[in-house]
Amino acid sequence: MAENGTTAPKPEAAAQPNPVKMQILGQFIRDMSFENILAQKSLKVEGRPAISVQVALDAKKREEENQFEVATKVKVESKTESGDATLFILELDYAGVFHIENVPDEQMHPFLMIECPRMLFPFLRRVVNDVTRDGGFPPLNLDNIDFVQLYRQDMARRAEAQKAAATPN
Repeated sequence: MAENGTTAPKPEAAAQPNPVKMQILGQFIRDMSFENILAQKSLKVEGRPAISVQVALDAKKREEENQFEVATKVKVESKTESGDATLFILELDYAGVFHIENVPDEQMHPFLMIECPRMLFPFLRRVVNDVTRDGGFPPLNLDNIDFVQLYRQDMARRAEAQKAAATPN
């Protein structure tokens, strides 16, 4: 016990870092486009459509302290099974504003590119589902996205680009 009658703090408790704090301050559709090519061209579709999904991520620091904006950009393209005609194209730029504290600088980039999109994904998925349904197609329920794998692929692509740029021709 300390002299004033309180218990002294444990040394391991003082050494522990502050826990990470993350709060979603807001989320919004920054940009969206839905082209219903099937309706425009009066195409008849037989069989199941082939659907491709492309995902890109972006993050930036905002002027306010500890605030970041993270965007997930999704492009969904649906073609006939044979691939000769496009049925629809959906492009969605979905963003969130986050307040983040107690993340070390060297871990901030992966945190922004993995954890933040993971938090926004259920809402993005709902928008894609609603837009495709309202566009006259069966609602598209996106599969889960492995943001860790996406981050690793992006880092490998950047490393290759840096390596190629550093290699004299």
